[in-house]
Amino acid sequence: MSTSLQDVRREFPVLQEKIFFDSAGVGIAPIVAADAIRKFLDSVTQIPVRSMVEHHMNLEEARERARPEAARLINASEDEIALIESTTHGLSIAARALPVESGDNIVTADLEFIEVPLAWRQKETGICPEIRLARNREGTLPPSAFEEQIDSRTRAVVVSSVQWCNGYRCDLEELGKLCKRSGILLIVDAIQQLGAFRLDASHHDADIVICGGHKWLNAPFGAGFLYIRREVWDRLKVPVAGYMSMSPLEGDWGQLFQSPESVPLQPLTMSRTARQFENGGTANYPGGIGLAASLRMINELGHETIEKHIRGITDHLMSGLKALPLRLVTPEAASNRSGIVVFDLGKGAQKNIELKEFLLDQKILTSVRYTSGVGGLRVSCHFYNTIEDVDCLLNQIDNRISI
Repeated sequence: MSTSLQDVRREFPVLQEKIFFDSAGVGIAPIVAADAIRKFLDSVTQIPVRSMVEHHMNLEEARERARPEAARLINASEDEIALIESTTHGLSIAARALPVESGDNIVTADLEFIEVPLAWRQKETGICPEIRLARNREGTLPPSAFEEQIDSRTRAVVVSSVQWCNGYRCDLEELGKLCKRSGILLIVDAIQQLGAFRLDASHHDADIVICGGHKWLNAPFGAGFLYIRREVWDRLKVPVAGYMSMSPLEGDWGQLFQSPESVPLQPLTMSRTARQFENGGTANYPGGIGLAASLRMINELGHETIEKHIRGITDHLMSGLKALPLRLVTPEAASNRSGIVVFDLGKGAQKNIELKEFLLDQKILTSVRYTSGVGGLRVSCHFYNTIEDVDCLLNQIDNRISI
């Protein structure tokens, strides 16, 4: 696999026939990840080892390769990484782990994707604190918007690091300081950031970071990861555990299961890693294996290279859009930029949808998204996009709106 931006497009054959600007929806998988999953499929059909115990251990080992790659991506320790199915799964884990009582609240934002507060609206599970909304200010979410909603009964701020409807990237450093001063947790949905822009867990005070693999990580296989800062483990409730999140007091599981001394109420200890928050059963092996391969590709490209490229692409796009008779929705401050650029034709949502459909006819993939009236046509620029892709998009938009 090539690790240069000039050659990495070879990992995405679909780019030979389509211009893909929709990583904020569902990302495309690279050949290297598909090959890793094909190798897994060969192993589960051919069983090239002596025993099924060894086979199961090999599957676990292959999935485990995602853990150090996720830790490397966000500059965390491996023991702070749990492997999960999706962002939704991770948010549900966080909601069940956060101790809340009647009268408590969490603070989120009015630009959020519906899933972010949904995890805390599950009355059937007893997780139902008051949900307060920090109100956006012309599409931005400064820390003061959250501070206005925090009081003595607030238990966490739950926020997407990048807002899906306009590409605004929050100031996690200042939000983390605010939450730390307030004695509450900062829980971050980072699915619209990671893979495109850096999030350094050692630099920010985010306590929990959740990221599904199916968008900017180019791993649409039903796997992602959850970072839980070690210092907050004891403040959280551990969910119902499976045995693979536990450790036998002596030996390993293979030794235990073939011993006549094995009993159903075997003395066990909880894993003292973030693995204690996983489901602890047979895992999504192909998803984890594909995730590991995609993460390795991104890590080898390097976050500085990727971010610099995306900034150049989005600068070019935003400059071109401002020359057209439309409104740029994405806030322009460099510190709040992401890979998402959103614009509005100013003629209602239907006209934006019609433009999106026109672009699809030209094999240019974008999307239309709104929350709380904020949004428009969304263009997601990733490391495999080029200036030529952007120019083609701009020309087609100009052609359409000139009709």
